[in-house]
Amino acid sequence: MTPTSERDMQILDTEIQFPPSDLLSEEPPLETYQHLQQLILLLTCLEMWWQERQDFFAAGNLTVYYSPRQRKSEFFRGPDFFVVLGTERKPRKSWVVWEEDGKYPNVIIEILSDTTAQTDRGLKKQIYQDIWRTPDYFWFDPHSLEFAGFELVAGHYQPLQPNEQGWLWSGQLELFLGIHANQLRFFTPTGQLLPTPQEQVAIEQQERELAQQEAALERQRADRLAARLRDLGIDPAEIN
Repeated sequence: MTPTSERDMQILDTEIQFPPSDLLSEEPPLETYQHLQQLILLLTCLEMWWQERQDFFAAGNLTVYYSPRQRKSEFFRGPDFFVVLGTERKPRKSWVVWEEDGKYPNVIIEILSDTTAQTDRGLKKQIYQDIWRTPDYFWFDPHSLEFAGFELVAGHYQPLQPNEQGWLWSGQLELFLGIHANQLRFFTPTGQLLPTPQEQVAIEQQERELAQQEAALERQRADRLAARLRDLGIDPAEIN
């Protein structure tokens, strides 16, 4: 496929644009608290999973500027959630393509709503495919639980096929995405749920409690064995 021309970009990106401002995103505000919860969930789980990595940038509802004339007044979009690989992990107010070595998101997840679903399935999908060349694109509806994913193959998005659990594989993240408790979550290649910080604390507490229970049972077994040995006239302290 030949590179998309500036005219093609103008044709693709025909929706009303908002003028530049000091806000962190040019996109309309998140519609519901449920949308906000979902974005925070994705962001916190991935950042904790990759806490030792310094070669990525992940964000939610942040503007991506991609004007070929390097103007922030034209050609910008705000994916609900996106990840850029092979870049410095540092805070940013926005993602400016021409200031980031021409890098576009490697993964995008859009959270569907009644007012955005048509654009997410249509215009944005076409922009992500034809202009951004984003390898992995997913969308998720937190109300209907509609979930779909696409992989860029030879310049065109091909639907990803779910596994037995209904999860979709992201080759870029090397993680599965799937629905758990009516929310979109990440899963490891072996099927483990990527926990939130709160869930991780609960897991560690449960592991400590299990370890304490096992230690108590071991002490009880040792005490019973020692008592049995004493009944037989054997001093447990003399046994190596």
